[in-house]
Amino acid sequence: MTGIALQAAGSDAGFVGEFLTDFGIPPGLASAIGSAAVFIVVFVALYVVGKRLVVPSLDGLLRRRGVDEHARKPIRVLGYVFVILAGLGLGFALAGYGNILIALSTVGAAATLAVGFALQDVIKNFVAGVFIYTDQPFRTGDWIEWSGSSGFVEDIGLRVTRVRTFDNEHLTVPNSQLTDDVIKNYDRNRTLRLKFTFRIGFEDDIDDAMDHIIAAAEAEEEILEEPEPSVKLMEINEASFDLQGRIWICDPGDSDFLGIRGRFVKDVTDRFEAAGISIPYPHRTVEGSLDTSARGRPGGVSGD
Repeated sequence: MTGIALQAAGSDAGFVGEFLTDFGIPPGLASAIGSAAVFIVVFVALYVVGKRLVVPSLDGLLRRRGVDEHARKPIRVLGYVFVILAGLGLGFALAGYGNILIALSTVGAAATLAVGFALQDVIKNFVAGVFIYTDQPFRTGDWIEWSGSSGFVEDIGLRVTRVRTFDNEHLTVPNSQLTDDVIKNYDRNRTLRLKFTFRIGFEDDIDDAMDHIIAAAEAEEEILEEPEPSVKLMEINEASFDLQGRIWICDPGDSDFLGIRGRFVKDVTDRFEAAGISIPYPHRTVEGSLDTSARGRPGGVSGD
């Protein structure tokens, strides 16, 4: 089959060469020009068809199947790469460059081996990027946290992921760091539970304090009614009862979660103060004595 294709290619290139020979161009040069012309025409034609038809059709198919933009982007890139490789391969074949293809494949294999050793980290990040696209631990726009850093995902590439922090810093994170570490995705389930511990004195009514915490949560519009707010007695320490208020918010990445938590805590504090509920703080008592009876003589010099 390959032989038939190359023969057909040779005939096409030969036809162009014969056409050029009729204009007085030497046969060797005419054949070379004819093969180059066939290669260029075939490659350009396939590239244009692929860019105008194949890749847009592939992107439309993925969109109709509900594939996210962050997953369609690398597939489009791979589509363009496939079109270019197909154009090069078919262009070489139809131009009668069969021997060149064999030589290029040999050189390409050796170059791939050398580049593989030189670009291990790049390849590692590329493979990690593929896993991010397939496993989807996060998507563009998600709020994530890893290795003590956090922010919103702005772009997911095949080598790096770009993240914008809460301080508006721009982080370029190698994909391998994200796949090798534990990723906390706050937006994956679309809801987030916030917790805050309130301390009350031993003489205060626990049930009354719990009611005030629930009332403050219900008064905040951006706190969800379902799951409903709750309060748990977490600990009895040396100075207080510790009550943990638990509230739920929706779309944490798009909401003012710090503002919601701040308003909730302030409202609880105001309610405690109005109800006469104390908010104790730890005390430290230092016990001991200081002996001042043994004093040195005035003006005396120590023997040390």
